Amino acid sequence: MSVLQKMKNAVRSRSIHVSYVDTGSCNGCDIEVLACLSPRYDLEQYGIYVHNNPREADVLLVIGCCTPQWEDKLRSIWEKIPEPKVAIAIGNCPVSGCVFNRDGGYVNPPAEKHIPIAATVPGCPPRPTEIIRAILSLAPQVFEDYEEKKE
Repeated sequence: MSVLQKMKNAVRSRSIHVSYVDTGSCNGCDIEVLACLSPRYDLEQYGIYVHNNPREADVLLVIGCCTPQWEDKLRSIWEKIPEPKVAIAIGNCPVSGCVFNRDGGYVNPPAEKHIPIAATVPGCPPRPTEIIRAILSLAPQVFEDYEEKKE
């Protein structure tokens, strides 16, 4: 690996762009993701930046239990994110459906059925520190030697 490639890998792993989508939650996980942006947790000190546009993202945070209205939209958003990309399921809803997954319910969990999920952060709702830890844990996996992998 060249020195230039090592430098690119180091810089890129400290510049993670995140987008998030709520596919039908109670907003508990939304509040925890937004808490990550607060001065107490300050996502940007870790090099994590939140974007509304999935075309600028590396990581997709999926919140909610995947209602039928979101199944196609979630796939569409996932396809708009450029490579390298990963998705993280935040909370119990995208993992199992939580309290919304009942007989006769109108949800279709897990999110893994719709897009590939690289990591899950269980909890109802999960703590902001766990969300940040999950994002940071995937950065080396996503960005390591990416330029060399493309060739």
